[in-house]
Amino acid sequence: MSDARVSPKSKRTGPTIPTGHTLGNFANHKEASNLVEKLIAGDFSPQKVSIIGHDPVMVERIRGRLGYGRIAASGAITGLWIGLLFALLLGSGVQMGEDGSTEFLPQQFVSVVFVTAGIGMLLNILRFAVSKNKRGFLSTQMPVASRYEVIVPESDAPKALGILAKSSTAE
Repeated sequence: MSDARVSPKSKRTGPTIPTGHTLGNFANHKEASNLVEKLIAGDFSPQKVSIIGHDPVMVERIRGRLGYGRIAASGAITGLWIGLLFALLLGSGVQMGEDGSTEFLPQQFVSVVFVTAGIGMLLNILRFAVSKNKRGFLSTQMPVASRYEVIVPESDAPKALGILAKSSTAE
């Protein structure tokens, strides 16, 4: 198996796809990981095992609706955090007396935080209203392979197959 981390030539050519003996093909990563766990439990060197994902596709999972309410809440929370940082950094709500004493005025501190929360809310609503790409949903994207292949070096294949045979008879 060619290992991109060890080969000095790989530093010049970039990473390569490992080659070797295929122990199994799986429809999802969890099944491939389970096979690797069996190998590691049987004292097989984890550095010699590779999981290769074939035919990668981008999967977008929809998380929820997106409307002005959620946009406003998100902007308010962002503004609240920014206001909290500014209020702490600038010492808002702290007043020095003529005799050198310090006095804390929480209403000034809280007002700075709430004003910036309102500004954040308004800016987020305006940004969403004028954006050309208005999608009505929230989503996350992640790459997923259509199949996963577990491989080991040809020289270590008999040991790996022996470990898998022992683990399948033990179940």
